[in-house]
Amino acid sequence: MILPRFATGILVLCTLSACSSVPHIVTEYRIDVQQGNVLTQEMVAQLRPGLTKDQVRFILGTPVLVDMFHANRWDYFYWFKKGNSRTAETRRFSAFFDTDGKLVRVTGDVVAAGPADAEAVPETRLREIDLGSLPADGSTELPPPDEPGLFSKMLESVGL
Repeated sequence: MILPRFATGILVLCTLSACSSVPHIVTEYRIDVQQGNVLTQEMVAQLRPGLTKDQVRFILGTPVLVDMFHANRWDYFYWFKKGNSRTAETRRFSAFFDTDGKLVRVTGDVVAAGPADAEAVPETRLREIDLGSLPADGSTELPPPDEPGLFSKMLESVGL
């Protein structure tokens, strides 16, 4: 008579202990996940108005999204999540073309903009660069970025 009660008690305790939270003494390894196109400031600085779609593809790479309803817009998306972190870094960048396939403007998470935009930094990091105000020959350099990029931070943390 005691044995069935004892077995039932043990079974209930085992079931309840399986549902409880166990403190993590050893944490598991989680890999870094990177998806999309990596765009550096040097790549964005090479864009000039009037570049063809092939030239933009050569500089930035193949876009993540070419929408059939917006054929003159290319979207680049980048997502990076470190394995030991719960936050993810996202970047969005769009290139707009005219009907002849020439680059007109770009928008997105662009670090550098024109000198007039240096004072007003939007909180969302979303900036639009008017490529029409830049000379087509590329004689004017864009200002350097205010903060180091993702890969610069990674190299600094390693010690390079």
